[in-house]
Amino acid sequence: MASGLQRVVDGLAVQLGRAVMLEDRLQHVLAYSRQKEPLDDIRRDSILRRETTPEVREWLRAAGIFDAQGPIRTPGAAALGLLPRVCVPARHGGRLLGFLWFIDAGPPMSEEEIGVVAEVASAVGVALFHESLAIGLAAHRELDAVTSVLLGTPGAAEEGARSLIEAGSFPQSEPVTVAVARPLLDGQVDEPLREAMERALLTVRHRLGPRRTLHLVRYDHAVLIFSGAARPEQIHAAMEFPVVVGTGEPRPRLDQASGSYVEAARAAEVAARMPALGPSAEWSRLGVYRLLTQLPPATLKLHEGLERLLADETHRPLLETLEVYLDLAGSAHATSERLRLHRTSLYYRLRRVEELAGTDLRDGGERLTLHLSLKLARLLGRYPRAHGRGTAT
Repeated sequence: MASGLQRVVDGLAVQLGRAVMLEDRLQHVLAYSRQKEPLDDIRRDSILRRETTPEVREWLRAAGIFDAQGPIRTPGAAALGLLPRVCVPARHGGRLLGFLWFIDAGPPMSEEEIGVVAEVASAVGVALFHESLAIGLAAHRELDAVTSVLLGTPGAAEEGARSLIEAGSFPQSEPVTVAVARPLLDGQVDEPLREAMERALLTVRHRLGPRRTLHLVRYDHAVLIFSGAARPEQIHAAMEFPVVVGTGEPRPRLDQASGSYVEAARAAEVAARMPALGPSAEWSRLGVYRLLTQLPPATLKLHEGLERLLADETHRPLLETLEVYLDLAGSAHATSERLRLHRTSLYYRLRRVEELAGTDLRDGGERLTLHLSLKLARLLGRYPRAHGRGTAT
């Protein structure tokens, strides 16, 4: 089918004496003719990357290409390095399936030329429709198999993994790592947002090549299964909106990926609640938060004295001093150096903590309870980190 579309594109280019590019509805490049001037940076980048950048997609969406029922001219954008274009949507039964693109300069296209393309576009739409049926069937089977691997029983996971490997969708002998992306946006995750996550994951899969990744979009997050090590930076680069990405630990086989998925989902939840950790979080580096995220929420209660300190914003310096002191195993010397605080001031703050919280820092059980309560308060968003970013402790 791809070779047939290439012949159509080459034939149009010869007939019109103009360069042609064909994209699918997600603006991934499917075919293009020999390119000649005028040629802008966007066309070059699209051919090299096999896709249009998010900034240009947004510009062209605003120009109305997704709503157009027939050929339209889109304006240039000097800031983006974009020349004017003629866009001819390829539809079948009213369904948008792709776009035929022409640079509308040197000289602009005539109405007769555009009419020729419009006639060909209907045939392109039919060809893309038939291709989408085959791809859709394969995608549906892949979706079922990936869902079984991540969410099914051990037997279903094994069967799903076997079908994916036998279909050539994933390698058999490499370990797997799962990454979960959660949107950092106010409000509920709606269908357009899920579609945007789907586009981003397909872009990552396209960039990394065949047999390297699998994906699944769930109700409020997106999942990517990597062959080998996870590549969270690829997910961030492809998303059209801010996300946090959590990664689980590798598993030796695809049918064991569900364990990595659970870890990745929890890591992403921690990253979403604790911005100080940064946009990505690895399960293996979350320290005590690995324990806290696995406990039933109803069982998690803070130290009563700590609750009193949290209730008053003026006690923030005391809380952060206490946290650093406990992070450094109760070393007054190390805490003074970390906070650049005179030892006398440190002891004064620690005594105030004991007085206000009704605790005794010489008691190992109290220190442990306070330390866990501080980390839980961070996880629950009760107070943000102020003394720096870094690995969770």
